[in-house]
Amino acid sequence: MERVSYRLDGEVAVLVMDDGKANAMAPEMSEALNAGLDRAEREARAVVIRGRPGILSGGYDLKIIRGDDPALRARMRDLGTALMLRIYLSPLPVVWACTGHAVAAGAILLMAGDMRIGVRGDFRIGLNETGIGLALPYVAVEFARDRLAAHARQQAVIMAKLYDPEAAVAAGYLDEAVEPANLDARAMTVARDLAALDPAAFAETKRRLRAPTVARIKAAEA
Repeated sequence: MERVSYRLDGEVAVLVMDDGKANAMAPEMSEALNAGLDRAEREARAVVIRGRPGILSGGYDLKIIRGDDPALRARMRDLGTALMLRIYLSPLPVVWACTGHAVAAGAILLMAGDMRIGVRGDFRIGLNETGIGLALPYVAVEFARDRLAAHARQQAVIMAKLYDPEAAVAAGYLDEAVEPANLDARAMTVARDLAALDPAAFAETKRRLRAPTVARIKAAEA
């Protein structure tokens, strides 16, 4: 099953996540996204990543998290964290087209992007880990410290508060919320605008801004 499809639209690579279910961040999904990003870095100047209708990602695969294979569980988390950090420091602009729900690892991935465009509707976005008995990983804590609004941070991180798309804009998970019919066009417009920036200046300025956050994550995990 192809979990991530790829197409090139001018200077913008479009990656579509679709596992037919909740777009769980199982190892295969992280590997497929990495392969798409590898190709985008060769062919494009910006990237749009979107989910399947109604959901960007429901987070890590709970069957693996609660399963009896610790090696597989560690592999899933290691691949997921590496992907999050890759997107966060990507030399290419990364635009998320959030097609619906984005919880747990799905919300962490949103925070890693440069611009996050979501659809309006009855969807939930946020870090629900403490509500399901899981402590947040350091990558989520530090991304939240960097990307979420100060007024929302405590409830979002510690209290597992989930937001509808318009409230997610105020909290800092999204930059914009649009009608579903306008999502793809808006994400492409934003991606093309970012692709027009000087690529070397963009990549280095982004690295300078975000490298201290990555250093804190790596120090905490050491």
